[in-house]
Amino acid sequence: MGNSSSMLTQYDIEEVQKYCEDTFTQQEIVSLYSRFCQLDRKNCGFIPSDEFLSIPEFSLNPLSHSLLNMLDGLNFKEFVAFLSVFSPRATMQHKIEFIFKVYDTDCNGKVTFRDILRVLKDMTGQFMPEKQMEEILTQVLEEAGYQKDSVLVLSDFMKILGDSDLKMEVDFHVD
Repeated sequence: MGNSSSMLTQYDIEEVQKYCEDTFTQQEIVSLYSRFCQLDRKNCGFIPSDEFLSIPEFSLNPLSHSLLNMLDGLNFKEFVAFLSVFSPRATMQHKIEFIFKVYDTDCNGKVTFRDILRVLKDMTGQFMPEKQMEEILTQVLEEAGYQKDSVLVLSDFMKILGDSDLKMEVDFHVD
């Protein structure tokens, strides 16, 4: 797949659509390709993680530094796959897997109390004292059947969040 929107073939579009499990329409993929090419300033076929910080909506996100760990050097297919979790057509499992990766900052397949607390600190900044965050998190974990010293894996996140109504959607404008 080239670096200009005219180089995106029907085959490429269908391949990306299949790779992302039809979370985007063909028109949305073409639009995303155009945006990808804008972000690929060096025309090298991938976007380095630091380029994402040039996107105002991304750089202002309190989790941007956690997300950067997931974004280093994305090609177009990976770019669309990363964004697919924010599509209204993404499955609940896909969304929960993404959330788990955000909390699993050391990528060991496990999330600890400290991991969750670190993300909460990033999200709340100085608006909530750490002791209060710890108390709330302890209560939430206990209500879900876990202890402060529990180590959570993906299946635990599925159990905890599986019945929730996660709203992780972005409006992808089609050019």
